[in-house]
Amino acid sequence: MGMSGDLSERALAEAMPGRAIRTYPALLSTEADALGWARSGGPEGAVVVADYQASPRGRAGLEWKVRQGEGLCFSLILRPHIAAEREGWVYTVAVSGIADALGDEATIEWPDEVRVGGVRAAAVGVTTELGPQSVSWAVVNVLVVDALPPRAPLLARVVEAIEARYRAPSAATVAVYARRCDTLGREVRARMIPLGPGGPEVTGTAAVALKDGALVLETARGSRVAVRPQNLGLLEEPDPRSNEPAASPAPKGQPLVLDVGPPPAREPPS
Repeated sequence: MGMSGDLSERALAEAMPGRAIRTYPALLSTEADALGWARSGGPEGAVVVADYQASPRGRAGLEWKVRQGEGLCFSLILRPHIAAEREGWVYTVAVSGIADALGDEATIEWPDEVRVGGVRAAAVGVTTELGPQSVSWAVVNVLVVDALPPRAPLLARVVEAIEARYRAPSAATVAVYARRCDTLGREVRARMIPLGPGGPEVTGTAAVALKDGALVLETARGSRVAVRPQNLGLLEEPDPRSNEPAASPAPKGQPLVLDVGPPPAREPPS
């Protein structure tokens, strides 16, 4: 099924020649279509885009609002060669690439937002299929909030920037990420999935982003706790009424947070 206008098959083929693309005038969500395509062998770099989505979702199933004809929401299939425990790295790659595409003023809010002038400009959600030891594939869902026609060149620029970060050495991407990330140095409260009054959470100062996509929080009690993006429900400002700075216990069998101990030694570039 094709469509007319700035996201037509012709417009996208001109902007991204040789790339596998599916484009629709309307769809429940590009993620649902991309997941099926990835499971059935869809190639790395394949893109699904729609002018209208009835139920677009981001990280942790958070609802996205996309203005038809004025926003850009699409899904990108990747097949990363990374260990299963590093699946959160795809978030780092995606937001870093989007920030590159949106310009020097773009900043990052861990784990899934890019902001320009302090306002959300883009967001990311990632779904992965894990094999016994590695990530089999990942579907990266991207929302660009303000994207007026013609949108095909912007789509191409964002996809190419994500793929450039995806192929770059991880140490270089981490270094750029740290410079752009406004979350680092702030005190935050991370509430993990499942959300609820008794759900696991940790409050601390965001200290460092790791090569598995996790954010290390330093609590007031001196613990260093790594919070993984795939386990995060909400990242909030701390509750000033709370006197509990340490991590709450995770449900049995769900290691949602991990005490990483003292600051790590500096790693050589990879």
